[in-house]
Amino acid sequence: MASKLQLKLLLPLILVLLLLLLQYQLWFGEGDLHDAWTLQRQVSAQQTENAALTKRNQALAAQVQDLKRGQAAVEEQARTDLGMIKKGETFYQIVREPQPPSNH
Repeated sequence: MASKLQLKLLLPLILVLLLLLLQYQLWFGEGDLHDAWTLQRQVSAQQTENAALTKRNQALAAQVQDLKRGQAAVEEQARTDLGMIKKGETFYQIVREPQPPSNH
């Protein structure tokens, strides 16, 4: 009788200890929930950065294709980035006089 009573008490105690051990591993062990949340945030940040870089790469690829295809794109690039003008064109630059400093 005492043996059955001890078994009835011992089995739940073992199960509770096992549950506590597993909970400890979940909350405080290697690869715990905090680590998982941190990794999830890092993955999310990396995905955002990757999306931005993919968009930039697509824009650059489109620009390369434009430059390969036609003279108009090359001309536009030269005008925009280098300030070049066509033969026969006249370049006008308007320079404004600096405003005198106001004394308030």
